[in-house]
Amino acid sequence: MRASEYYIPTLREAPAEAEIPSHRLLLRGGFIRPLAAGIFTYLPFGQRVLSKVEQIIREEMNRAGAHEVLMSVLHPRELWEKSGRWDTFKPTPLRVTDRAERHFCLGPTHEEIITDLIAMDLDSYRDLPVTLYQIQVKFRDELRARGGLIRCKEFIMKDAYSFDTSREGLDRSYDAMYDAYVRIFERLKLPMTVVEAEAGSIGGTDTREFMLLAENGEDTVFMCDSCDYASNAECATSRPAAGTEPSEQGRRELVDTPDAKTVEQVCEMLDVTPDRLVKTLLFHTDNGFAAALVRGDRALNEFKLARAVEGDKMRMADDAEVQDLTGARVGFAGPVDLPEDVTIIADHEVRELSDFVTGANQDDAHFVGVNVDVDFEVDQWADLREACHGDRCSECDTGTLQARRAIELAHVFKLGTTYSEALGATFSDSEGREQVAVMGCYGVGVSRIIAGIVEHYHDDDGIIWPRESAPFEAAILLLSPNDEELRGIADNLYDELQDAGLDVLYDERDLSPGIKFAEADLLGSPVRLVVGRTTRNEGKVELRRRGDGHEELVELEDTVHAVLSLLEDA
Repeated sequence: MRASEYYIPTLREAPAEAEIPSHRLLLRGGFIRPLAAGIFTYLPFGQRVLSKVEQIIREEMNRAGAHEVLMSVLHPRELWEKSGRWDTFKPTPLRVTDRAERHFCLGPTHEEIITDLIAMDLDSYRDLPVTLYQIQVKFRDELRARGGLIRCKEFIMKDAYSFDTSREGLDRSYDAMYDAYVRIFERLKLPMTVVEAEAGSIGGTDTREFMLLAENGEDTVFMCDSCDYASNAECATSRPAAGTEPSEQGRRELVDTPDAKTVEQVCEMLDVTPDRLVKTLLFHTDNGFAAALVRGDRALNEFKLARAVEGDKMRMADDAEVQDLTGARVGFAGPVDLPEDVTIIADHEVRELSDFVTGANQDDAHFVGVNVDVDFEVDQWADLREACHGDRCSECDTGTLQARRAIELAHVFKLGTTYSEALGATFSDSEGREQVAVMGCYGVGVSRIIAGIVEHYHDDDGIIWPRESAPFEAAILLLSPNDEELRGIADNLYDELQDAGLDVLYDERDLSPGIKFAEADLLGSPVRLVVGRTTRNEGKVELRRRGDGHEELVELEDTVHAVLSLLEDA
């Protein structure tokens, strides 16, 4: 492609709101442009990258035996009500109403749609297994879109769904998709860390996220420094910290704590450290109210609490409910003398404490010297706390957890029969009995991959595209476009490189060499060819590999071979 005929709207400076490298460089390089918060237009360079990433994904999905479809962006409310997600999916889907007052949402994911599709035609066990996938726009009404393509309201995803006759069949389909994802990221030159993960609003089990470790990632993952344990922060586990020594108090005593509602305020007033205080957090669940107990220096992990209460709907009790249950304002709740129908669920670290501080269920008062089994009983022990950097690993005896920032690029789930039961995806088995299809789902953030590549491959001068995702594999810079001899040489090189099967950007514009060099580094083609004074005087072309700065001068007749070698060695 000749640069003079191509749309390349580069910027000298990125807008102030672009805070991370991928956002800044994709804007400066003219790959994307914002339309609204979290909504972007892909310009020609961005579209080329997107197409190359999509092609790799398609090839590996097809290789794994999946079949491509394209489903609607508009989802009827009725299907989402059948699955129970119309009012529960988070973040709440964007919703629209047509002129006939029919309600739809813009698809944030497609479990309902694909299951309804399969249910229309599924008849016999002979129709299974089958895995269908699409590359489609998704919409999620994020409260705070950030990081350019990392968290958007509108984004591009590859989502696949498998249907099997049994759990064993699901295992095979899941493994096939998992292996396909490994190949996808290997081809994209992205080093992935696979971690345990929460299912969230999708549901299911055996959920794994493919994470790219990145300083500007929005997720936190915990990795053991001694074994191969790795988990998303949402479900990371750790060994309980060692217990505290008994204090001199030894028995429960009521103390005044006027207006001390927070851990910090209580600890300062009573001259204790946060690890000697137990927070009591009240929640409304499907099975009534629950009190979650964690140490004062720990944060409650609500995903873990939701698993412990085994309910689909859980929310924190409001101020009026707290007052009704405890007789006190928010900030003074405690486990002593709670109503009997409140289930007390305590983190394992609370078991290690003695003579600790809790709220007294009275305004402006706390108890000191509280002990489990003496002053109150725990109905259920569970891991409720958020893991922290430096915690002891739960999977080995010697390791500690290291917190790392990361970008989630893919997620795999075993859904089971949740959606197929709700939407009637059934089949007749070999004996004529009706059975429910067993499902899995598998997502790749296609547009987010672009941001991930740039976060991983860039320097102060611009993007360093791997060959597999580069918009152009090579860039020819003609430094004296008015020199007919040099133009002829550059024209011939352009034709020869294209004939060799390469995507080539030929910059023959009448711009200064400095601008051309800077723009070439910004746009990040893996190999740069310079046709200039050295070419005229010595008959040689200057080659430079973008990734490591390797430079060499080659004879004109050897140029194509040298470019191919540099690309192979990149």
